[in-house]
Amino acid sequence: MGLPFLDSFSAAAGRGVWHADELGLADAQVVATGHTALDAQLPGGGWPVGAMTELLQAAPEAHVWRLLLPALAQAVQARGGPVVLVGAPYEPCGPSLAAQGLPVEALMWIRSEAPAARLWACEQALRCADIAAVVAWLPQARVGELRRLQLAAAQHEVLLFVCRPESVALSASPARLRIRAGRCEADASQIELHILKRRGPPLATPVMLPARNERMTALLAAARLRRKLRLQQLGTVPAGESATSATVVRIDAWKGGPDALDRLAVVA
Repeated sequence: MGLPFLDSFSAAAGRGVWHADELGLADAQVVATGHTALDAQLPGGGWPVGAMTELLQAAPEAHVWRLLLPALAQAVQARGGPVVLVGAPYEPCGPSLAAQGLPVEALMWIRSEAPAARLWACEQALRCADIAAVVAWLPQARVGELRRLQLAAAQHEVLLFVCRPESVALSASPARLRIRAGRCEADASQIELHILKRRGPPLATPVMLPARNERMTALLAAARLRRKLRLQQLGTVPAGESATSATVVRIDAWKGGPDALDRLAVVA
């Protein structure tokens, strides 16, 4: 019996072949990052579920919440379980996270300085069916240990984010996706995201994201305005600022009461 002609496989084979010059399709579920510019550069348009995403940063918690908060809030709503934080360097600010959609009761913080204990806790959390996502700070993890976590995430289809120092950017990693995040030197209000590894061609330019979300920016603007009003009442205005640089809207009738300036400000 003769061999089948090669062209008979071309149509079927083409559907399952990824071309390295194209952005790959997701071969599993994804969760939207909540950042449109970043979704456009990720296979499937979001964070991979059941796979490791590695975040590399100079400071251990510099941009973690800014990047992950929208997806973590989605995961909690979808699965109903908690987000496990393994080895977080600082206690999360519960009210701030709750204001952005992630209730504090949905967080489980596992504190440990021992690298082996962090790895064990991370692996056990990944094997728990009720967990919505795992975010782990593992600066000393080795490739074999990371591979074990990757397998555990794949078996139980859990969102897994591992935070490591940017000094390991050139080291091998089993992560499906690797991103280096840092403050933009030219514009401190922006974050630069360098996608080091993805199923797709290298990204020539970084993805730019605002360093703060709109709600936080509004709250900070309100705080600055309140400080300026207080200084004006005292008869002093900070150097470089004028009394006409802001427009104050009367909100006496608003039900927010006397503390409403904390939540509402219109800056000229």
